[in-house]
Amino acid sequence: MGDGAYVAIDFETANEKRSSACALGIAVVAGAQIVERQSWLIKPPEMRFNPINISIHGISPGDVEDAPSFGELWPVVQDYLKDRTVIAHNAAFDMGVLTGTLSAYGLPAPNIHYSCTLAIARHVWPALPNHKLGSVAGHLGIAFSHHDAADDAMAAAKIAMSACDRTGSVSLTELLKTLNLRTRRLRSHWSLPYK
Repeated sequence: MGDGAYVAIDFETANEKRSSACALGIAVVAGAQIVERQSWLIKPPEMRFNPINISIHGISPGDVEDAPSFGELWPVVQDYLKDRTVIAHNAAFDMGVLTGTLSAYGLPAPNIHYSCTLAIARHVWPALPNHKLGSVAGHLGIAFSHHDAADDAMAAAKIAMSACDRTGSVSLTELLKTLNLRTRRLRSHWSLPYK
């Protein structure tokens, strides 16, 4: 994990395709605090926005018309992710969007290890009625604007930090070990073009 820092990410999508990323937010955690927050609007390869998706995140085609494509943005984003563990709330979704979007641009999947704050929350706060991002954040008193990519990434980072505090873990690595959770590796074959 390099310097022990980790990165929380959150994607928003334009439609049902996992290659339709239209926003990405990140929060970098180092030394048990959030040291950087970034977000980008992304012009998806297909400018088809599902009304349901727009109603969730409020991003419309006009908002991303002049935004960079993920292919243009990837060198910047990759610098944030390399040599760090990546976390997300319901990581299967965000990792699917990452690999689907990389595939759309013919980019290889990087060597990333990731973990899921949804799984962490289920272990640390098992009595909650559910473990959705909004529910866990509400339980912990984390104020955020749901479905704003940067705010969602910040909330995931704060959930991981709170879980470390709750379990007495000094790092994400120690937290995962304490909870008997392993990181997963981004599977490179996901980045092969779809048939």
